Amino acid sequence: MTPPEDPVTIDAVAPAAEGEDPTLVRFLAADGTFAPTPAAERYRQAVDGLSDGDLATFYRDMTVIRAFDVQATNLQRQGQLALWPPSYGQEAAQVGSARAARPQDHIFPSYREHVVTKIRGVDPIDIIRVMRGLSHGGWDPTDPKNGNTHIYTLVLGSQTLHATGFGMGLVFDGRCGTGDPARDEAVIVYYGDGASSQGDVHEAMVFAASYRTPEVFFLQNNQWAISVPVSTQSRSPLYKRGEGYGMPSTLVDGNDVLASWAVTRAALDEARAGEGPRAIEAMTYRLGAHTTSDDPTKYRTSDEEESWRRRDPIARMRAFLLARGASEAFFADVDAEAQALADDTRARTNALGGLEADTMFAHVYSEAHPLIAEQRRWLAEYEASFEGGAS
Repeated sequence: MTPPEDPVTIDAVAPAAEGEDPTLVRFLAADGTFAPTPAAERYRQAVDGLSDGDLATFYRDMTVIRAFDVQATNLQRQGQLALWPPSYGQEAAQVGSARAARPQDHIFPSYREHVVTKIRGVDPIDIIRVMRGLSHGGWDPTDPKNGNTHIYTLVLGSQTLHATGFGMGLVFDGRCGTGDPARDEAVIVYYGDGASSQGDVHEAMVFAASYRTPEVFFLQNNQWAISVPVSTQSRSPLYKRGEGYGMPSTLVDGNDVLASWAVTRAALDEARAGEGPRAIEAMTYRLGAHTTSDDPTKYRTSDEEESWRRRDPIARMRAFLLARGASEAFFADVDAEAQALADDTRARTNALGGLEADTMFAHVYSEAHPLIAEQRRWLAEYEASFEGGAS
């Protein structure tokens, strides 16, 4: 793309909107204009240093994963997956934070960080395997091609304990705070507003603060813990919970990929350098359902959903890139890549096949168990009764 003169450096600072938290970090307004809030000025130099290639990558990541997400949702509706947790609407928070991590950092996702795992090298079909019931984990976190990405965690909040324990190990092993940015490691853990009320999260923060783990707690506040609004979950902003444990905490517009990237980059750098854990609350919105077993029309209004659609992270970034001189050919190329991934996902999912019913008995007990043996025998006899055309 060919940007106009001085495309990013704008002297004006956007005032906080009425009722908006003055500490909110935002660079891109909902219409895509570059209008940093006062709190964003701390990160201004980093954002000004982003190249055209960086910006294009952010947009490509968000657009491609949305196509994958929509296709996976369709596959579940057509009976190809047991469940699907959409990430629709949360792309900027995930892309910005994932692109801020260094290759040596360790990623602990929840269960809808689809683009985070893809950026780190995980094959998206490995997520499909989990949701189709073909895998107990999806991928091997120790395989270098998966970029230190740990497996999805469907038990809310438990991944924060895993991340903190791993971070404590980094401290004990001297793998952070050495002053060597190419060697020092950090941890980022993803969780949602609902999970933030879990005891596991608070226990993780206690230990993280006490042991000064090189860790970033990345909270995606998508406004709803299934059907419970965030206003019911907490009477104060969620980022202040991190402050309660003594860790610097930042509120960011999670639908602004530039803000998500800049804030996470700074937090990871500080954590990696041995300055202790950080917390980030990314304000975003779950435009899709909690999972495909959920019906959000039962508890959300169409007016609320429409107000957030006007803040769509992909539309926002597209408008910003257009103003910088991005060509229609660039957007067409991204759309073609997105469609190719969606098509590939459908084809590879249909080719996966299923599991033999007998596999349900595996991994129940570590040793042979008479009850399991009896159930397996009954199933074999039952299936045999249908052989030879018996009804």
